[in-house]
Amino acid sequence: MYQKYYTDALVLRSRESGEADRIYTLYTKDFGLVIARASAVRREHSRMRYALQIYSRATVALVKGKRGWRLAGASASSEIRKVSSGLPTFVRIGELFLRLVTGEEKNEYLFAVLTETHEALMSEQGNAYATIEIVCVARMLFALGYLSSEALETALFAHTAYTGDHLREAEILREKLISRINRAIAEAQL
Repeated sequence: MYQKYYTDALVLRSRESGEADRIYTLYTKDFGLVIARASAVRREHSRMRYALQIYSRATVALVKGKRGWRLAGASASSEIRKVSSGLPTFVRIGELFLRLVTGEEKNEYLFAVLTETHEALMSEQGNAYATIEIVCVARMLFALGYLSSEALETALFAHTAYTGDHLREAEILREKLISRINRAIAEAQL
C-alpha cells in the first residue's frame, strides 16, 4: 500500500497526457519541484479539475509510486478568483523559476517567496507589479545561491512579505537590484 502525502503546492505547468490524464509541474512546500500525473482529471466529473488550474495554489495529495508521483487528490487553497491583472507577471516569474530549479529539493524559504508573491500579485492593484517582480526574482536567486544578501546590503532577503515599507525600499534599490539580477542570470548562463 502506498502512503499519501498532503502538502501545499503551486501549479506551475500542465500538459495533456493520453485521453483524460494531465501531467502537472508543481512546486510543493514539502518536496520541492514535483512532476505528477493526475488520472482522468480532464473529464467533466473530476473533482480535482478546478483545484489544479495553472498558476493557482492548492492543497494536494501525492502518492510516490514506481513510475513517479501521482496526484490522488486536490483542493483549492483559496477561493478561485477571476483572472487578476497580476497573472502575466506571475507567469514570467514561474517561467524563470522553472529554468532555475530542476529537481526535487525542499526549500521552505523559496516556497514562501513564491506563495507570498502569488498572493501579492493576485491582490495588488497594479501599481506595484514591477517592483514585486524584481524583489521576487532577487529573492529566488538569493534562495538558490546565485545572489548574496551582503552584496546588496538590504533586509529584503530576511523575510518574504510585500508590505509598503518593503516595496519602498525596493524602489530605492531598484537599479542595484536589476543590475545584480542581470549579472547573476548572465553568470549562471540561463
